[in-house]
Amino acid sequence: MSVEHLLAFVLAAVAVVGLVRWVANHTGLPAAAMLPVIGVGYALLPGPNISLDPDVVLTFVLPPLLYSAALDSSLLDIRRNLRTVVSLSVVLVLLTAVLIGLGFAWFVTGATLAAGIAVGAAVAPPDPVAALAVGRKAGLPPRLVTLIQGEGLLNDATALTILSVAVAAAVGGDFSATSALGQFVIAAVGGVAVGMLVAYVVRILSRPISGDPLLANAVSLSTPFCAYLLGERIHVSGVLAVVVAGLIVGHHRPRAASGAGRLQTSAVWRLVDFLLEGLVFLLIGQQLPAVVRGLAKYDTSTIVIAVSITVGVVLLLRPLWLVLTQSLPRSLHTWLGNDRSDKGEEPLTGREVIAMSWTGTRGVISLAAIFTIPLVTESGEPFPDRDLLLFCTFVVVLVTLVGQGLTFGPLVRALKLRADDNDQARVRNEARSASVEAALAALDDLEAEEHDDIHTKVIDTMRKQLRTRLSRYRGRLALLRESDADVTPVSPTYEAALHVRRVAIDAQRTELLRWRDSGRLPDEGLRVLEHELDLEERLLPDRPVRR
Repeated sequence: MSVEHLLAFVLAAVAVVGLVRWVANHTGLPAAAMLPVIGVGYALLPGPNISLDPDVVLTFVLPPLLYSAALDSSLLDIRRNLRTVVSLSVVLVLLTAVLIGLGFAWFVTGATLAAGIAVGAAVAPPDPVAALAVGRKAGLPPRLVTLIQGEGLLNDATALTILSVAVAAAVGGDFSATSALGQFVIAAVGGVAVGMLVAYVVRILSRPISGDPLLANAVSLSTPFCAYLLGERIHVSGVLAVVVAGLIVGHHRPRAASGAGRLQTSAVWRLVDFLLEGLVFLLIGQQLPAVVRGLAKYDTSTIVIAVSITVGVVLLLRPLWLVLTQSLPRSLHTWLGNDRSDKGEEPLTGREVIAMSWTGTRGVISLAAIFTIPLVTESGEPFPDRDLLLFCTFVVVLVTLVGQGLTFGPLVRALKLRADDNDQARVRNEARSASVEAALAALDDLEAEEHDDIHTKVIDTMRKQLRTRLSRYRGRLALLRESDADVTPVSPTYEAALHVRRVAIDAQRTELLRWRDSGRLPDEGLRVLEHELDLEERLLPDRPVRR
């Protein structure tokens, strides 16, 4: 494929991703489920396709996606729910890989345990993108969002480490449980250490460049690749290094970055997520012809048995594990990852267990992982059942992405699992009030130090503005505390104020454009003033005003 054809293909793919997002926004259908289906449809048509290069995905796609997700995650919430997160991202991944491996060894003709564990490791880690995209729109409670995020961040490192051990055993012909466990521990501990080191370096670099958003963006975009490459270079988990670095940097970002830097960095990462996730999900569907062509040498019964084992374990083990970890005696919850004696971590309810059971959508990580399996072993023989393993992984990805992705939203709504909007709004307004009170106290201290009349007038003006804002926040809090309804109450005064501010901002923009069009204001000046209005508008809620 020539460079021009490749560019045209990428532009067409971006157009498809944008169209699917528009459809998803207007229909509620998950884009992550629609894109693979479109990719399959395109792959069946005559014309060029782009193969999914696993090295490209693991090196250039996976690190930024994981880092962006880690930046938006809560280190404190993950720590608070650490036992459940570890239960899902480590223990469940290991059990999934082992059970699928045993199923292949026992029931699939000619399959080896190592090959079965390899495909089990590839399909074990859920990709939370589809589940989170749908769950947030459906109003999934924050705790479940935290669990899905935490699991998705940590399970990739577990799965890729298990896969590397299984592939080494299949290629070399020998397997040692002790050696495999040691390798896993070294990779995990080393990955955490590398992530902490990279995060420390980033925090040091962020201080002198915090005032320059462009430099801050450059450091932010390069951080996941540095963490991944350093981890892989010293033969530890580069994936885990990226995740740990992202969690720590995200936790300290409010102190280390300027307001302008945070605005720009957040916008850049949203664009990166949108493009990478969309293109990758589209590419997943296009791999179908290459995968199907390799099945000609297998009996239909062998294919059916292998697919049934893989899909069955993936779909059934997760709900069974969640039920098990919530119903066993307290003495067994510690090592299973859900000690109910921990005051910071409450057990999941029945409805939450059902919802979490349906968040196991698999995605690009599974396909990228399985494509890293080598073509031949050390003896020169073909890797056992490689084409069959690829097909099983592809079926699992399609079944979970399309099946669970399309039905998760209706399931959440049927379970009536919604975040408590009133409670979240109360907390935010309490925090707003506390921050304004802190500002008023700082003005009092400043006034005690200053003796200039000009400073006194400025301080008085600022104090009046802050007191007006504090009065608005307290009024909002009183309304929230008095309301027992599920829907967040609406303050007519607050809604009217939002409407007035938007009308004023729109009028200012219109006047600035009139000045520019008449030649009285240069474009450079327009961009500066427009940016000021954009920042002011950014402070307003995204929701439309209810009048």
